[in-house]
Amino acid sequence: MEKEKLQMSRHSLAHVLAKAILKLYPEAKMAIGPSIDDGFYYDFDYDPGFKMEDTDKIEKEMREIINKNQEFKRVEVSKEEAKKMFADNPYKLELIEDLKEGEITVYYLGDDFYDLCAGPHVENTSKLQNFGFKISRINGAYWRGNEKNKMLQRIYVYAFASNKELNEHIKNVEEALKRDHNKLGRELELFTTVPMVGQGLPIMLPKGAKVLQILQRFVEDEEAKRGYLLTMTPYLTKKDLFITSGHWDHYKENMFLLGDPEEDDCMCLRPMTCPFQYQAYLNKTRSYKDLPLRYNETSKLFRKEASGEMHGLIRVSQFTLSEGHIMCTPEQLETEFSECVELARYMLKTLGLYEDVSYRFSKWDENNKEKYIGSKEEWEEVQGTMRKILDDMGLDYFEADGEAAFYGPKLDIQIKNVFGKEDTLITVQIDFQSAKRFGMEYTDKDGSKKNPYVVHRSSIGCYERTLALLIEKYAGALPVWLSPTQVMVMNVSEASEEYANEVFNKLAQKGYRVEKDIRGEKIGYKIREAVASKIPYMVILGENEANNKLVSVRKRKNVNISDITIDELCELINKDIEEKI
Repeated sequence: MEKEKLQMSRHSLAHVLAKAILKLYPEAKMAIGPSIDDGFYYDFDYDPGFKMEDTDKIEKEMREIINKNQEFKRVEVSKEEAKKMFADNPYKLELIEDLKEGEITVYYLGDDFYDLCAGPHVENTSKLQNFGFKISRINGAYWRGNEKNKMLQRIYVYAFASNKELNEHIKNVEEALKRDHNKLGRELELFTTVPMVGQGLPIMLPKGAKVLQILQRFVEDEEAKRGYLLTMTPYLTKKDLFITSGHWDHYKENMFLLGDPEEDDCMCLRPMTCPFQYQAYLNKTRSYKDLPLRYNETSKLFRKEASGEMHGLIRVSQFTLSEGHIMCTPEQLETEFSECVELARYMLKTLGLYEDVSYRFSKWDENNKEKYIGSKEEWEEVQGTMRKILDDMGLDYFEADGEAAFYGPKLDIQIKNVFGKEDTLITVQIDFQSAKRFGMEYTDKDGSKKNPYVVHRSSIGCYERTLALLIEKYAGALPVWLSPTQVMVMNVSEASEEYANEVFNKLAQKGYRVEKDIRGEKIGYKIREAVASKIPYMVILGENEANNKLVSVRKRKNVNISDITIDELCELINKDIEEKI
């Protein structure tokens, strides 16, 4: 209830903002203004553009409106009346067209402002006097999120029930900014983006590429231990493959197409790998004794994302997925699904992300059947099966209608970035349609032909997104086993340069990821640079160390260890690697 009251107050403040904007900028046109997790935003069509230096006077005008104790008044209007009220606002007119007669309401704020709105709102602005609010940023946003539409001005506002809560939130945001992977990842030279290449197409620099390589080897080795067979399939396909799978009808707008989609020679960059791995299954006849058959692949995938949705490594147009598909009998389904979830949880625990996730049981929306394939009876049966599996596992999950894949329900493992934006990290899905569509069969014990179930799964999710979350989780100081540079060897003076090269070579030969800094800089400067680069082990070599063939070590968090042998140093590093810390 408190959450509902907070959201209602935030939405009421959005109307206050809109009224203030129209008072200060009469030529601006209102679009939409919903409440969000930390406040609200409102979109405006205002060609000169708002600037952050304008925010003080906007906030002042909002306070003046609030202090007048103006009433919110709800009025029901007909579609014709609504069109007359907003005759000069194309955005409101478009929204009105989508509404049905008898469900259109307008809210007045005082006598001189009204907005198309379903409500509800607080009784009057006196209820908002204790609220703490602050304009946080002004961005561009396409009308209705469609890049073919006009770019509007979106004003974001933090809003909380008190100034104390507002200030706490601002402090948390400042801390989040320090951990933002988009900032840290560039500073640590893990990745970059280049306008000439395009939005949502990050370039992994050597250090970032090394981390992804380590993760990929770890994942593929772990999956091999669990009976997965590696495939390598094309990035490109004729559209026929996705017509058969159903993606052409249900996912085409998210695909990159080469050529005219109406022509037979149209090609597609793959947005997922499943239809390709089905071809591996179809390579020969299958018996129930061949099942379960587990395929895995480190897949490069391509999906169109709205420009406003793309962010650093979290959401990109080309990404790498730890993808896999399991063909199994109905009797094997529960075990296979459960083991997929356990594999994902093992990965999360290893990476240190296990405590940060939630589990969403994503179901179909029976009121929107055109989004899906299959009958109501089939969906209810498979969703019942998945619910039983999740309950038998003792998983704490919540349910979400309308979030299923078009071919079946799924378990989404959800995670939030440092700014609180939630994304799906890993999915495990039950597919009860694809085998029939592709003619995938197996011969059962009684000699009959049957279609296997297909379990779509990821073990670690999208590698780029996982890296982004790891950067934020560890504030860039990745665990030793993942660090692109595990050891930095540095000399105090020219007298120990030869020994620094010797130590560097020994550590490199033992397989550690090691760099050396033998520049003629002061040792304090070298250490500061290594600390800023989040390097776990700094080996500091002076004349004493060189004369006695020892090393002095500085670990992260200011742990200093003097005069140990190289073998003892290796033991320290190995222990951290084995414990994944």
